[in-house]
Amino acid sequence: MFTNETLSRIREIVSSEYVTNEPEDLYIYSRDQGVQDPHMPDCVVMPSSTEEVQEILRLASREQIPVVPMGGGLVLSGLSVPLKGGIVLDMKRMNRILEINEKSHYAVVEGGTSQGMLDAYLKKNFPHLKHSLPDAPPAATIAGNIAIHGSGHLSQSQGGFHSEMVTGLEVVLSNGDVVKLGSCSTVPYWFSRAPLPDLVGLFLGWNGTTGVITKVGIKLYPRPKLHDVLVYMTEDIDLAPEVLTRVINTETAEDINYALSPKPDYLNGFQMMVINITANSEDEMALKKKIIRDVLKDLYETKESGFMPVPPNMKTGFLEAPQKALSKFADVRRGGGFEYVGAIMPIERIPDACRAGMEITARHGITYSLGARIIGKGHCAMFFFAYPFNRVDADEVEKVKMALEDTNEASLRLGGIPWKAEVQGQQLILKQMDPGTYSLMKRIREVLDPAGIMNPGNWEVS
Repeated sequence: MFTNETLSRIREIVSSEYVTNEPEDLYIYSRDQGVQDPHMPDCVVMPSSTEEVQEILRLASREQIPVVPMGGGLVLSGLSVPLKGGIVLDMKRMNRILEINEKSHYAVVEGGTSQGMLDAYLKKNFPHLKHSLPDAPPAATIAGNIAIHGSGHLSQSQGGFHSEMVTGLEVVLSNGDVVKLGSCSTVPYWFSRAPLPDLVGLFLGWNGTTGVITKVGIKLYPRPKLHDVLVYMTEDIDLAPEVLTRVINTETAEDINYALSPKPDYLNGFQMMVINITANSEDEMALKKKIIRDVLKDLYETKESGFMPVPPNMKTGFLEAPQKALSKFADVRRGGGFEYVGAIMPIERIPDACRAGMEITARHGITYSLGARIIGKGHCAMFFFAYPFNRVDADEVEKVKMALEDTNEASLRLGGIPWKAEVQGQQLILKQMDPGTYSLMKRIREVLDPAGIMNPGNWEVS
């Protein structure tokens, strides 16, 4: 139970200026940009160290107070909304870049370090290195993104999901214990999760229900000198998997994205595949472009699909990392509402996912943007159903809520799994899950969070 005495104890741990229970502050932390219902926290705390996180969790565990870790607060599906009140643990002050290892290609950052901060730091101090950026605002945190199995502009060509690029973690458990996972648990270096028993997965994909990530080791990659883009268009929705697979198999593209949207007008009725290419010389770039053009030659010679000329002003947008197009689309309805439903699925189901998205939005009378990013050289796709809405229009909010439920059901029906699913989506997944897996999740939760204080309401297994 949260009391005034609890608040006083938290202020003793963290300076008073970094603790608040003011109504206007609690209001902001009670919601995100999606359609999930708001829930008010009892207080918001911004710790500055692992030790402060430890003390807060020890207090919360003793007094049975829910704790909700929060990074950038941009997850959209309510995962950092305090469903049962308690403490929102805002990690933004823990934003230090602790190490860049040039030779072994990894960075170590604190749990509140944003994507934009690491990107800017590398460009200034290590311009030959980069990390995989998600298509999210720069304020999105590295720890938050890896915790939800995020993906980015290197997910196709390099490490797959960002959670697969993690080399190690420091985590505070619900009782205040600190654990290090990966090579950092045994030696001073954060180079790998192998060859030790891999415990990192206990804290990825769990929506903050197993612990608080306070440090992350993340892989870095060489930054090529040149970057260009090819855009392939087709009206045949069923041709997309064939085009994508052919390009993937050339192993020449850094990033491959698919998009289908009624806006802007020139896209209506077309599928667009954006192929990002990097190189260290003009000759290498020309060769990679030729390889991609050659592998699609028999398709574009039919005149039913082909490469789109990309003028310089349009090319600038395609070359951005992160991509800003989706963020701009997010406010197309005005009013600041945006629901982004992801589904990880086989590439061959992309056409059916598009048809499902168009049918759902037509039935509910809302607009959409549909698309996919290829993951891990074609092992799967992160398909997105993006639904903007006007937050002040209650009828439109309700339509998007219903569309969200239908989209989660359609994703599972297509053989995909909803990504960063909200509570209702989590329950759909759990209902379909193998009983042995469900039972194991339950036992893990009981071991790591016996008091049930870590982001309660999420991944509820009983």
